Amino acid sequence: MSFESAKKIADAVLYEGYVLYPYRASASKNRLRFQFGILAPRQWSHSGGCEQWWMSTECIAEAHPDARVSGKVRFLQMQHRTVEEANGNSFRAVESLDIDGKLFASWDEGIEREVDFEFPISAEAPEREIRLEFPAALAIEPIRNLHGSVVARIVREMLALNGVIRFATLAVDRLAKLTIRIENETSWPELGSGRDEALRGSFIGAHTLLAIADGNFVSLTDPPDYARAAAAQCCNVRTWPVLVGESGTGDMLLSSPIILQDYPAIAPESPGDLFDGTEIDEILTLRTMTLTNQEKREARATDDRAAAIIDRAEAMPTEMLDKLHGALRAVGSPALSTDAPWWDPGVDSSVSPETDSVEVNGVSVRKGCRVRLCPGARRADAQDMFLEGRVGMVEGVFVDVENRNYVAVTLEDDPAADLYQAQGRYLYFSPDELEPLAESAS
Repeated sequence: MSFESAKKIADAVLYEGYVLYPYRASASKNRLRFQFGILAPRQWSHSGGCEQWWMSTECIAEAHPDARVSGKVRFLQMQHRTVEEANGNSFRAVESLDIDGKLFASWDEGIEREVDFEFPISAEAPEREIRLEFPAALAIEPIRNLHGSVVARIVREMLALNGVIRFATLAVDRLAKLTIRIENETSWPELGSGRDEALRGSFIGAHTLLAIADGNFVSLTDPPDYARAAAAQCCNVRTWPVLVGESGTGDMLLSSPIILQDYPAIAPESPGDLFDGTEIDEILTLRTMTLTNQEKREARATDDRAAAIIDRAEAMPTEMLDKLHGALRAVGSPALSTDAPWWDPGVDSSVSPETDSVEVNGVSVRKGCRVRLCPGARRADAQDMFLEGRVGMVEGVFVDVENRNYVAVTLEDDPAADLYQAQGRYLYFSPDELEPLAESAS
């Protein structure tokens, strides 16, 4: 099956935290990279490292006994890029180097890794595993000046990665529970090394995509009644499976190290990756536009993906930027077929704040009545002390969704009372926080 419909979400997970605003290698935000989906070498983790070496997904599927599940385990591998300046007959590493007006910077690049697999969903199928192996690599690229002389070089180095993906199925209440466990078994002799070094032997942003042709995955967020008991038996460690694809379908699942809801989607207004899903596109784009030319130059030298962000922000037309300002979308079908919002008293003909009344100390209080304010001790607003004993005019009696009455008032001696009345800006009190006065304005 094709995973294209889930690719944008999966890529957002994969690159979360890859390079953060202001997109420069020298920025403090980019000194501690990546927070999610880190599977460090097992030996390093066991020796006191701060990252774990495995993650496990458990999910529920209903399918034909002969059905098979296909999937992908995806993650980033760090490729250490070092800029080295020519120094006589040798080279020495530097953080950055300006050569004929072009800036080169040292940085850890992310290389996408993907492992495909397939396994039977039958409960009788034995447990199986797939070995994960990526060999070490070294590449050297000379840098020449305008005269053709080699004045520096870029050294790209990747360590060998090794791991295992384990699969198991178990029948639970006529359903199938699937388990996918990912382990990082990369050899790591430098047990005392820090996190930055260990990241070069880690699986970063690790996640799993699953697809089933003759069946459906069950939502663990909101399972149907018949699958609640089976779903409750699932134990997910450092990952969380959600349904992906077209809303309402169940043939595809993403097990993400970031907690998501079922059927997550990238906003159609988003023009491209920003690698920080906790931020707002508009804010980051505007911030990027304010970077100085020197800062943009450093960002472009840091990473090709950072350069793409800078270029996109600089070339963004006004109409596209306007789209980032916000969009209104219906969360669900309205409970009532009306143009008025659900909280508008006009939706419920049995409620009329203009004419409804509430009994306070045996007195019927309605719009136009004068009351003395006695804010209760249970209220947490310190400003209530300034309202104690003040006289207010009742503007309406309201009922909340839990059928509790509240009385809206304006202050009688407030010179802005007319303005608040016109705008519908009132102070709200429970009936037991009011003392009716004999006089009435009506």
